[in-house]
Amino acid sequence: MWSFRWPGHGLPAGLAEVEMIERARKKRAWEATLPPLNDVSQLEKRRKMMDDMERKEWAFREREIEKLQEARLEVLKTLLRQREDNQQQMNIARLDAQWSRKQKEKERKVNKIRNEHIKVIRKLTAKMKNVEGKLEKRDIVKEYANYASQCYAPLSRTGIFPDRDSERYVVKSHFLDTYQGLLELEASLPEFVTQPRITPPRPQTAIRSGYVKRTSRKEAELDQIHKMLKESRTKMKEQEKPLAFLQKIEKPIPRPATPEVKVPPEGEEERELAVIHLQKLIRGRAIQNMMFEGKEKRIELIRELRTTHALQEDRQLLKKAEKQAILALQRQQDLKQHKLSTVEQHLSYMEGGTLVDMFDFLSKELIRLQEERRIHAFAMLAERQRRIREAEESGKRQVEERRRREADDIFKQVVQVHQHTVDSYLEDVILGTIESTAEEQAREEVHRMAEEINNVAYEMEEHRTHLQSEEIVAELVYGFLIPEVRKAYVKERVKKTQRKHTLAAHSIIHEDTENVMKSDHPTSSSARSRSLEG
Repeated sequence: MWSFRWPGHGLPAGLAEVEMIERARKKRAWEATLPPLNDVSQLEKRRKMMDDMERKEWAFREREIEKLQEARLEVLKTLLRQREDNQQQMNIARLDAQWSRKQKEKERKVNKIRNEHIKVIRKLTAKMKNVEGKLEKRDIVKEYANYASQCYAPLSRTGIFPDRDSERYVVKSHFLDTYQGLLELEASLPEFVTQPRITPPRPQTAIRSGYVKRTSRKEAELDQIHKMLKESRTKMKEQEKPLAFLQKIEKPIPRPATPEVKVPPEGEEERELAVIHLQKLIRGRAIQNMMFEGKEKRIELIRELRTTHALQEDRQLLKKAEKQAILALQRQQDLKQHKLSTVEQHLSYMEGGTLVDMFDFLSKELIRLQEERRIHAFAMLAERQRRIREAEESGKRQVEERRRREADDIFKQVVQVHQHTVDSYLEDVILGTIESTAEEQAREEVHRMAEEINNVAYEMEEHRTHLQSEEIVAELVYGFLIPEVRKAYVKERVKKTQRKHTLAAHSIIHEDTENVMKSDHPTSSSARSRSLEG
């Protein structure tokens, strides 16, 4: 615990530190239970306990190494997953950028094709209006009736620029140039100007009266022209070649009928004239009312124009003085703003310097802490590698010692085998010599005893009587023949008893087999009958 430091180096204690402390306590308790070194009788027990504890420590270290490797694998997996996600996001962003670029190119090309199509359609319509190429006289009434003509919207390529010298028409007034004037103008405006009550129109293609919008009408016209061009192409393909000198004489378009007004009867002419006069008066009054309403709506603009363009010299001087006072106030306000901005700039510079120093110090401290943690991690890794190498070296030493012990055991067993082989060889030699000497001695003894027996038998034959020979024969019969007969009789009796048992067993077996055959016979016959019926 002497290596624990605050903060981040074991303190405050976490789960790993608590486990390490518990393990150290258990180790101390185990060391307290070890038998003393001065007790020679318990040295083997002490050695076994230390070997068991060493195995447990090595197993614990292996588990720790496995945990560390698993943590590294998890970190590597997360890094690989993050790299794959970043790569996928980059690919998606690249694809989106490519798709948006292609979409923009597509829209640009489509707009270009549409503009070219509109231009070509306009040229075709212009050519179709004057197919014969005749010169037409200028119709002033028609030009002023068409709001898209050169009178209202002249083209710049003809040398007319409507925006030229447009600054002459700019209204110059203190109400628009000064902030106080804008406030006065806003206060003088009525409520319906500042708070308009206009409801936006709903987007619709047609109104109840059947009016069609200009865009939809143009689209319908373009579709109709496109259909006409397609039909003309198909007709031109289908038609045969015209004759060389054949000309088609087109009939002139018939003129529309002249409108006519019904002639009033003779007695109602004065009444008709009176009605017409009354209609004129009503129309004139309606136009006057419209003009009066327009004047009331734009009375503020009229007053403003009057104040700017129809002032007297003394009023103009007053306005100039007011303008100079307002400019002086503006200059003072600008100076105040400049002073405030300089003060704020100095304060922000000082604040920025202090913040820069603080952030620099914090960043350096952060880098120092990161380097310290990294060095600590490297030290821990080096310590673990040292422990792993020590474990490997101890394992190698154990393997070498085990192999050495195995070699010693093998050598001992080989020496024992050689010793046993020598001993067995000597025993065989000694036993062989003993047997050969015993056999020679037995043969000599047998020959000697046979010679003695033969000498005795010869002597007895020479001195034997008839009774002694019959007695010898009787002893031979009693010693050799009667035992043999008795053995044969016993064997016959055993065979007879065994035969009884075998016959009883055979009868029981035959009865069981016959019963089984009888029980199986009707089932087989019924199965055969069923198969025949089927």
